[in-house]
Amino acid sequence: MSNVVTIAKACKDEVRIRAINNTEMVQTARMTHDLAPTSCAALGRVLAMTSLMASDLENETGKVSITINGHGPCGTIVAEGNGKREVRGFVANPEVYLSREDGHLDVGRGVGIDGTLNVSKDLGMQNSTPFVGTVPLQTGEIGDDFAYYYALSEQVPSVVALGVLVDVDTTVACAGGILIQLMPFASEETIQCVEGILSKMKSVTEYLSSGKSMDDVILELFEDAVILDHMDMEWACHCSKDRFMNGLATLKNSDLEEIKREDHGATLKCEFCNHEYHVSEEEIDAILERKNACSK
Repeated sequence: MSNVVTIAKACKDEVRIRAINNTEMVQTARMTHDLAPTSCAALGRVLAMTSLMASDLENETGKVSITINGHGPCGTIVAEGNGKREVRGFVANPEVYLSREDGHLDVGRGVGIDGTLNVSKDLGMQNSTPFVGTVPLQTGEIGDDFAYYYALSEQVPSVVALGVLVDVDTTVACAGGILIQLMPFASEETIQCVEGILSKMKSVTEYLSSGKSMDDVILELFEDAVILDHMDMEWACHCSKDRFMNGLATLKNSDLEEIKREDHGATLKCEFCNHEYHVSEEEIDAILERKNACSK
């Protein structure tokens, strides 16, 4: 099952687990943004984590936004997920291809560590204030950085394993992520059990490339694991020309006049899906007319 979050518990309900195989989603992102391997791996890991966080939203209008900028070659990475189980994202520089001596993609160097990981969660409830947490990047490998985020911003001891395997033809062979969290009442016995499991845990891509489902992985790691639910996630972008037109309407009249005079209109592109929208001179005139009418 691709793009499906598996929700489980283990160790007498003292450990909660969320895992996803998001191979299909990352392949869609790769094609949408024409991603080189390291850019693809970086964005794919963030998309997996965004999916896991979005699967925890109880309200359809809830939203989680993640921004990472370690001032590495990849530049800023942005991903968004919502309570409708939709995810989208982009990386500023889609052309990064860096590898380590062992042949693996060097995501850490691509992302960099001179920056921050920012998470904004809006539960989508009336009068609720979005929670915002920001932590300095630790390794740029993204999984370690999210583990640090959970420990520092949410005070939840967590293990985050993320991975993207890019094939020689640059297609996505497999991608996914696992989030393992200790509940506040976890016993010392449970903590030691989890530490033992982690010591022999394989990489996410190693499990997925062997044909295992995320259910299989969870049940292999935790003998007493109970699968609670499955949740479909999908890549989706709901940009529209109207939204971009509303954005143009926030500009000064002089700026709109300049766009009309020098560019004879405007071409706007959505960073998330690369779809382009053309706004004609006549449409800019209509925006100006509406603004002038509202100002009277």
